[in-house]
Amino acid sequence: MDHTVANQDLLRGALRHRVPLSRYTSWRVGGPADRFYTPADLDDLCVFLRLLPPEEPVLFIGLGSNLLVRDAGVRGTVVCLHGLLSELRVAERNDFPEWSARLPEDEAVVYAEAGVSSPKLARFVSGEGMEGAEFLAGIPGTVGGALAMNAGCHGRETWGAVLQVLTVDRSGHLHTRPHEAYDIGYRHVHLVMGAEEWFIAAWFHFRRNLDADAREVARAETRRLLDRRAETQPLNLPNAGSVFRNPDGDYAARLIEACGLKGVRVGDAQVSEKHANFIVNLGSARAADIEALMTQVQATVKTQAGIELQREVRIVGEIA
Repeated sequence: MDHTVANQDLLRGALRHRVPLSRYTSWRVGGPADRFYTPADLDDLCVFLRLLPPEEPVLFIGLGSNLLVRDAGVRGTVVCLHGLLSELRVAERNDFPEWSARLPEDEAVVYAEAGVSSPKLARFVSGEGMEGAEFLAGIPGTVGGALAMNAGCHGRETWGAVLQVLTVDRSGHLHTRPHEAYDIGYRHVHLVMGAEEWFIAAWFHFRRNLDADAREVARAETRRLLDRRAETQPLNLPNAGSVFRNPDGDYAARLIEACGLKGVRVGDAQVSEKHANFIVNLGSARAADIEALMTQVQATVKTQAGIELQREVRIVGEIA
């Protein structure tokens, strides 16, 4: 029995040890997690969290995008929600009377759990005759990750469509939090009360398109953004999405390219020749190579353009 998790006979999920996280991150790099748990369902996740010691470090991952795990791995427990929490449906406005007063009559509510991919949510919304989720087609990763970082593109951000969220805390208790409970900014989300909680689901609001032409416009825009993502991003190579935040009034990709950094390598980590704000793994990159390349890009842009790029990618774990 693992000494950090008591009463394991209460669990229905899979608890493993020293699992290489390179299998679960979109960069395909990263050392092992001390413990790696795949819950059977939401109830099982809540039980597992209740059984963990309060001091145990916990990291939640979904598709492993926007995440760099260092080569020595992660101490503590990693909870993997990939393939879990996939419910996606149109919610009934009458279930939440307070929404009726806040929402225009031409808006509908969509419930999406954290494991749903952002492009899938975009396709679902347009397919249900709504508009406003098209931008999500350009965001890699899941709804949980998009909520955690207020992911966005094409001038829209995730939390602009959020009514409320469902979270789970360290004690395995669920909470429904309104949008107003969070401090929201550019690639920034912080629970005002400061507690440690993880996103389980969200209720989004989108405008209904009752006109057939308007519905087709929304569906066409979703398809266009999916096609544009495939055309402009290096999806054929392991990557983690955009590496740096866009500075005010400019684009990180433009700055990186203007500094002559496209194609620059550290080991098998390379600034993509297709999109300068992507770093790709050419096959055998280490996390240390990717992190060193990030630092090199930041230093060069700072020297040549006078702008300090801020990472969008989260870095976790220990250096080998």
